[in-house]
Amino acid sequence: MIASRGRAATHPTLPMPLIFVYGSLKQGFANQHVNTGRRVAGRYRTRERHPLVLLGDGEVPCILATPGSGSQVIGELYEVDEDGMARMDRLERLGEPDGYERVELSIERFDAAPVHTLTAWVYVKQEQALPASLRRVVLADEYRPEHAGRFRWRGKA
Repeated sequence: MIASRGRAATHPTLPMPLIFVYGSLKQGFANQHVNTGRRVAGRYRTRERHPLVLLGDGEVPCILATPGSGSQVIGELYEVDEDGMARMDRLERLGEPDGYERVELSIERFDAAPVHTLTAWVYVKQEQALPASLRRVVLADEYRPEHAGRFRWRGKA
């Protein structure tokens, strides 16, 4: 399920919006300092398959908004207040022509049975908005430390 910005994605027992991060905003990665949210315990992935790619010479991680292709992308789930979300929106250049889009996706916790599904905000890019000449490296299902070695980002924090 992809829905554009609208109501805040929340978990029934958590009062603040949830955001699913899969790249440089994860703990231990280059932009973790921008993510001031509280990590929600568990292992999470997108419910639907999506392409996870590294874009351009900076190998910037990105989920493409093309459900049904690619893999279930593994990431981390955070409860985030308005200020924290605004910081991440600035970093991801939300609303700018080459920036990300923040959409709601179905996310599932897969480390416990039964699998629990919820909705969270996720930063994605539309495939058709990317130049055909832009270099893409397709990843299996997770952005890992070995992928982050050549990461270069021009975003704002």
